[in-house]
Amino acid sequence: MGLELTEQEYAMIAGEYGNATQKAMQIITTLGEIYGAERLIPVSSVQIAGVSYHNLGEAGLEYLAEMAEDGQTRVLTTLNPAGMDLDEWKKHGISSDFAENQQRVVEAFSRMGVVTTCTCTPYLIGNLPHYGENIAWAESSAVCFANSVIGARTNREGGPSALAAALTGRTAEYGFHLEENRQAEVRYDVQAKIENNDDFGLLGEVIGKRTRKEIPYITGINDATTDQLKSFCASIATFGGIALFHMEGITPNRTQIPSRTEVVTEGDMEEARLRLDDKDAEIDFISIGCPHASIKEIEKVAELLDGKKVADGKTVWITTAKPTKDLATKMGYYDTIEEAGAFLVSDACCAVAPLKGRFTGLMTDSAKACFYARGKNNFKTEIRKVEECIKEAVE
Repeated sequence: MGLELTEQEYAMIAGEYGNATQKAMQIITTLGEIYGAERLIPVSSVQIAGVSYHNLGEAGLEYLAEMAEDGQTRVLTTLNPAGMDLDEWKKHGISSDFAENQQRVVEAFSRMGVVTTCTCTPYLIGNLPHYGENIAWAESSAVCFANSVIGARTNREGGPSALAAALTGRTAEYGFHLEENRQAEVRYDVQAKIENNDDFGLLGEVIGKRTRKEIPYITGINDATTDQLKSFCASIATFGGIALFHMEGITPNRTQIPSRTEVVTEGDMEEARLRLDDKDAEIDFISIGCPHASIKEIEKVAELLDGKKVADGKTVWITTAKPTKDLATKMGYYDTIEEAGAFLVSDACCAVAPLKGRFTGLMTDSAKACFYARGKNNFKTEIRKVEECIKEAVE
């Protein structure tokens, strides 16, 4: 059976809703045909990746400008992080040329009706679907969080397909939109102490590398905060491409429990830490907020920095969403952090900002940040809990 379209969808692909909507519908239907979808389904929320000019370049910007000529979003749509803080980029060492081009990217999205809040944690700032809701998100950690922790349904969209879903309000029904593709395939029994964000990141590295796209059913975790699950989602998506997991007693999806079981030991966790630690790292950059920091995480950093000064030769970024930064300002955390000599950076993150050549060694509580610091910026890395990161910053 081929892809069946409604009368309105046929009108979109015929160009009756404008050039951008026509192109968007062509993308959606092509993906549907490739993956064997039988119909399109409405989505209520979109999150678009591919926002940093550092990644897009001029070709990507030209595409966005063309789509912005007559394209308009049909559902709530937010953006992934940009390459800079859209307000305070100057004091973070971003060049004027880059800033000008980054603003052109954000303005193109704005003309299409996108909420230009740039964050990898849209669920923390109001773009929060409910259980079972069909959405179209692109950021890998957010996709994993939405599918696993919230119980919403999304494939991992690319930048163009997410924009296409925003402009049509639809996606093709395949992959994780279908119940039969959301069942656990292998059980992981965690027999290790998992306490802090860095531990959850390391656990994601271990299971992500081992599971090879199979959906894991994880036991042995008795409790996990939203921030810890955020860290785990980022890591398991980065190291394993995982978009959905089940965690016994914590995540909401119903699934069969696989009989095939693997064990995660303290030794596995220690080996993962050693893989992300470079013995010869000379730390000059400390970054917290990958994925973007919550207000609770910012509060903790502010408490750790209160009355202290960042050491000479060290730079500290706490990255978060703009609404969270505004809340942190209202609570006094922004002043505490900035008076210590650290930066509370909104809209951007260390994975997509143009940082190559500016630093040599990163210390972070995020396994994902280690991955991108090495791969994109050639930094040496060390992963530590947040208390140790701030201790390193002020010594």
